[in-house]
Amino acid sequence: MAMQQFQPPSLIGATNATVAGPNPFLDRFSAARAAGAIMPYEYKAMKPKKQLKEIVKVLKPEKKTFLKIPYGFKYNLKDRCVICGTQKFWSADDARRPPLPLHKVRKGYPMRGTYCEKHASMHMQYEMLEQQILAEQHGLSFSAYIPSAKSLNPVNLVKAGPMVSLKQEEINSLVSVGWKIIPPTNEASSKEEQLYAMMVENAAMSERIKSLLADGVKVSVEGSEG
Repeated sequence: MAMQQFQPPSLIGATNATVAGPNPFLDRFSAARAAGAIMPYEYKAMKPKKQLKEIVKVLKPEKKTFLKIPYGFKYNLKDRCVICGTQKFWSADDARRPPLPLHKVRKGYPMRGTYCEKHASMHMQYEMLEQQILAEQHGLSFSAYIPSAKSLNPVNLVKAGPMVSLKQEEINSLVSVGWKIIPPTNEASSKEEQLYAMMVENAAMSERIKSLLADGVKVSVEGSEG
């Protein structure tokens, strides 16, 4: 059975894509801007700043031409890729949904169009490269974060096990609201350990007394005649 090659859907007005896919004889720049499957952009330059200029040039919206003179934008339409013209509708809950394209990529006014899946992945690659350059300028380490279904699951965000130790502030806070915390007793504990446990319990009871007095509890004191 012959393998079928991926064909991007709804290539309205796209001239770089044919029935067999993008032209294999296109240069690096034209192949990156052509409609096709999702693929990372391979940089020609080695330095990050030159790579940034290179990918910004790739992500610039396609312009109309008249006698080889550029004017306006060719695919500045709703749900159309501003680079290759592929029709793409992004749902609001899609994690891969790209931001609104700017007419100068890094700045400018927002376009009416969007990015297709291929150029949305390249735009994410551009954002990662920009963050890497900023991190290097400030002497910070950069690692690309790739979200996954497991890491975004709210159940996995909170992993709390049983508490086996408490700080003095935590003991005072719990006792002040009515909890009774008794330190564990051990027959083999030394006198110093027993004294420390009694001091912790005494400090906690003092916090409980202060809390009760702060709440307005009246203590009646009966005096005796001498």
